[in-house]
Amino acid sequence: MDGNPSVSGSHGILVPGDLLIGAVIPIHSDGVFPLVTFKEKPTPDTCKVFRLRFYQPFQAIRFAVEEINRNPDLLPNSTLGFYVYDSCVVLQRELVGTLWMITGLDRVIPNYCCREHPPLTAVIGHSKSSHSILMAHILGLCKFPQISHYSTSSLLSDKRQFPSFFRTVPSDDFQSRGLAQMVLHFKWKWVGLIASNDDYGTKAIEVIRQEVVKEGACVAYTVYISDNLLNQNLPNIVKTIKNSSANVLVVFSVDFYLFPLLVEMLKQNVTGKTLVASEGWSISEILAVEKYSSLLFGTIGFAFYSSNIPGFQEFLNSINTHNTPGILWTQKLWEEAFGCTFINQSNLTDALKNVKKQCTGEENLNSVQNSYNDVSRLTASYNIYTAVYVIATALHDLSQRQALDGPLVGDNFSDIGHFKPWQLLGYFKNVRVKLSNNREVFFDKDGNPPAVYDIVNWQLGLDGTIKQMKVGSYDTLNPSGDIFSINKKLIWWPTGNQEIPLSECSQSCPVGFKKAVIEGAPVCCFHCVPCAQGEVSNQTDAIECWKCPWDMWPNSKRDRCFRKPIEFLSYEDYLGITLATISTFSSMVPIFIFRLFIHYKSTPTVRANNYSVSCILLVSLSFCFLCALAFIGYPQPEKCLLRQAAFGLVFTLCVSCILAKTVIVVFAFMATKPGSSLKKWTTPRVPYMIITICTFIQLTLCIFWLSISPPFPQYNIEAKPGIIVVECNENSQFAFWCMLGYLGLLASISFIVAFLARRLPDSFNEAKLITFSMLAFLSVWVYFIPASLSAQGKYTVAMEIFAILTSSWALMFCIFLPKCFIILFRPNMNSRENILAEYGQGKDNQQSEKNIASPPVYPSLAEYGQSKDNQQSDRNIKVHWFFPLLQS
Repeated sequence: MDGNPSVSGSHGILVPGDLLIGAVIPIHSDGVFPLVTFKEKPTPDTCKVFRLRFYQPFQAIRFAVEEINRNPDLLPNSTLGFYVYDSCVVLQRELVGTLWMITGLDRVIPNYCCREHPPLTAVIGHSKSSHSILMAHILGLCKFPQISHYSTSSLLSDKRQFPSFFRTVPSDDFQSRGLAQMVLHFKWKWVGLIASNDDYGTKAIEVIRQEVVKEGACVAYTVYISDNLLNQNLPNIVKTIKNSSANVLVVFSVDFYLFPLLVEMLKQNVTGKTLVASEGWSISEILAVEKYSSLLFGTIGFAFYSSNIPGFQEFLNSINTHNTPGILWTQKLWEEAFGCTFINQSNLTDALKNVKKQCTGEENLNSVQNSYNDVSRLTASYNIYTAVYVIATALHDLSQRQALDGPLVGDNFSDIGHFKPWQLLGYFKNVRVKLSNNREVFFDKDGNPPAVYDIVNWQLGLDGTIKQMKVGSYDTLNPSGDIFSINKKLIWWPTGNQEIPLSECSQSCPVGFKKAVIEGAPVCCFHCVPCAQGEVSNQTDAIECWKCPWDMWPNSKRDRCFRKPIEFLSYEDYLGITLATISTFSSMVPIFIFRLFIHYKSTPTVRANNYSVSCILLVSLSFCFLCALAFIGYPQPEKCLLRQAAFGLVFTLCVSCILAKTVIVVFAFMATKPGSSLKKWTTPRVPYMIITICTFIQLTLCIFWLSISPPFPQYNIEAKPGIIVVECNENSQFAFWCMLGYLGLLASISFIVAFLARRLPDSFNEAKLITFSMLAFLSVWVYFIPASLSAQGKYTVAMEIFAILTSSWALMFCIFLPKCFIILFRPNMNSRENILAEYGQGKDNQQSEKNIASPPVYPSLAEYGQSKDNQQSDRNIKVHWFFPLLQS
């Protein structure tokens, strides 16, 4: 290769111009390297396979240069020329091609440049990130502008190491974050990561892992693959993939490394996995074959952004073998496209024998459709087209002497063809190019363009082949603010439908549940635990449940709170209205008996049982029944303050009356002994004194209680879960039980005294009746204590009302029922004649009257029962002492 204008060869070409652009790109692949013996000069290496899809980017350079040269507004006084060198995707050839362009000679001289005019403005390349890193170190020494259309490694963003490197494709950092966001966009929480074991894969997959984990998703495993089959355990790797519950695999690699992995996956019959592809293989043609369709169908991934280049397809089909730079490459295109062969003119006879179809060079490219003239997805071609325009715009800015905060300020140029590479570098940093699709290209501080990717989906065509269909885009500068733009209706998944597949370590927790992490497992692996009582969660996969407000309660699903029902014993409640009816009816019974006693107040049965005390007792019993009404209805503050005190006072009055009745009976019989000191306690004032003193003590207790620690209404949310119980808080349980205990003490004393007096003469003696009444009374209230403690809510109040009504009925039934029975149904027993006949001594009533008037000296009560003539003694005691006293 020499330095003359318009040079062409098998490895590189030069198209002359006032300014030159260099491009090191692959045209062929699969390089063959001769064996070096060090005994002779090595023969040149060769490249075996001509790639139609590699040849298209070369034509994109030609097309862009010709467009610029025709454009009067861009570099109007200069023309662009270009170098293109076929790297064959081999590092050695990329190094050779770069140094060839810099030196300007037909041989490579490192660190030497003899070309001064026309100047080489920038180098486009290289094919792989690892190759670009090496070239960037070399070109960066002199700050020679380098712009790559294919290298994506994030290492190249380090401006301290690579100060002159730029690219028209986004860094892998953007792609890694974008792939992680796409995983999260489809709500995949459990993924496997596969990466090529090189700079391209290892760093990118680590960024993906960090981004995925940061957003709450989990990585099931991370495996690395390489092109060296001896250094990887593919069966175990595929076994891990197959046995994992992760149904989504993020694969960050180039297509070449995936062949052995896919073969092993077919061998182990791996199915049901959705692959997420990096741009390194997302539009690979060599993988899009029927053999791998069962594995790759439904794959979704990122591809370099592509756009239509107006007039490009017509340009591709217009070239011919006569006027196209790089004639040898064009002939290879012709042979691949039309299946013919160009005749070797030096050995025409032998060539004609071996050629089946001879190329004429007049074939029409419009008649064929292949990867060369397919412009449906212009990725590499679009990026290299953009790179040419970036270089041209920077040169144009230089020619216009735009102000720049850099080394060019104050410099004078006699002509655009004389500048140093580092001087142009400043304009690269500030270049802004608006392309025909209205997208603006510029570089950030790290030399990266705005990140934009196409999202492609691998779908089966009607002919059984796989097609990569564009279904959306990822654009960090989208004006609408929506980075992802995906048409989900266009996507087909490996399941054969358009329903997004799931990939979870654990099934999603529904509302009403929370996640409980499994010890030692990733956070995405968990158990679903129902929310505790009183707690809710209204979102799936809730980490914690939260408590409802105190006045609210969860619904049955525990996904929302609703108002707790308020409970109290109301008059609208069946239980409340029943108890109120019984209480009201029961209060009328003592009044009826009271009226009966008034009507028969002159009869012996009524007069013999202390008529006045009985009337007080009946009135108090009526109030006992009525005080139950204070416990029904909404607990108002006034009601809470008075109801227990009223209950205690009324029942104390009632029990005091019974105690007075009992004590006076005992005193009456014990005072029969001559000279007994108890005679003074047998006056009619004693029962009233007992009633007053006993009731006053209870009144004092209640006043202290209501003054120091008064009861108050409260909302009880602990008694019954899910219900607000409106109740009266007694405030001081000690005072309450003191009041109730005092009442029990009076009843116990009455019971004991009545029990001891049960054997006294019983025609007018209530001792037995009082004994039974107090026994029933105490039994009811002893039962009430544990019953009230076990009841909850309104049933506690109902239990106390039941105890009030039952104990009141016990007193009324045991004391007054026998008397009412005699009054109403045995009137003959309720007469003076019957009483006198019962206590008479034979036929002589006068003797009885005499005995009444002048009683003999009777034995004391202690000696009662030991006399030989007990009947006569009993009659005389009752007639002389007991009867007149009780009727007074």
